[in-house]
Amino acid sequence: MTVFRHDRAYTSAPNTIIAGDVNLYYRDWGKGRPVLFVSGWSLGADSWGYQMMALCRRGLRCIAFDRRGHGRSSDPGGGYDLDTLADDIAAVIEALDLRDVVLVGHSMGCNEIVRYLTRHGSARVRQVALLGAMTPGITLSPSNPHGVDPALLEQFRSMELLHDFPRWIEENLEPFVPGAGPRMRDWLAQMALQCSLQALHDCNVAVQESDMGAELEAVDVPVLLIAGARDVSAPLDLTARRTAALVPDCRLVVYEDAAHGMFLTHVEQVNGELLEFVRADH
Repeated sequence: MTVFRHDRAYTSAPNTIIAGDVNLYYRDWGKGRPVLFVSGWSLGADSWGYQMMALCRRGLRCIAFDRRGHGRSSDPGGGYDLDTLADDIAAVIEALDLRDVVLVGHSMGCNEIVRYLTRHGSARVRQVALLGAMTPGITLSPSNPHGVDPALLEQFRSMELLHDFPRWIEENLEPFVPGAGPRMRDWLAQMALQCSLQALHDCNVAVQESDMGAELEAVDVPVLLIAGARDVSAPLDLTARRTAALVPDCRLVVYEDAAHGMFLTHVEQVNGELLEFVRADH
């Protein structure tokens, strides 16, 4: 067993990092500058395979992990708030001693990355790429008058997630990856069905309650923001445009024909953007 300096994280078995009360499964491919991928809600490390292979074949080290309660990571029965999830990112970074790392997040993973920077700083981080970001916040509030009514979000949890989640997945895969084939949809559905129902519920609440405007203004590394104009989960004007206006050093790229799962439906475009961004001198 190898113990690292971070008192919450050490490796106990191949492809496993222990962070406090949770075993985090991770994949680590290639060599070179590290790129750490943080998946969206209900997805895991597998969802980043097309990006990881493209980048590691071009001389980069690509790491992705399953969030607690997702995939092959353990389900500790709690810790699905953004602070703890950000600490899990820190555990992975420090256990693997990643430096000059590029953080890439999708959907909820973007919130976790921003909170990581707030809690742990950017000393180990070179750049950040956010895809389909749910930041700065999606919920109706005095500071977000065009947000989603919290009652609708609670209705999703009560009437869909906790009532018939498999049916909800089946009905919502088309808006997530428009035009995707049946095997792609089955693959995504199986990933989501591996997750702890508590994790899905509590992570959804964490996203609903987040208001990250001040945190985005404090981001001190270059940010690439990729958004889809057809994204119904993270509507462009509610999320990406507001995020781009708040982050000091941000480049917003909008795919007019893309939805929330653009990293799967627009693989070549996304991979090209990421590779160009990672290799740029900043």
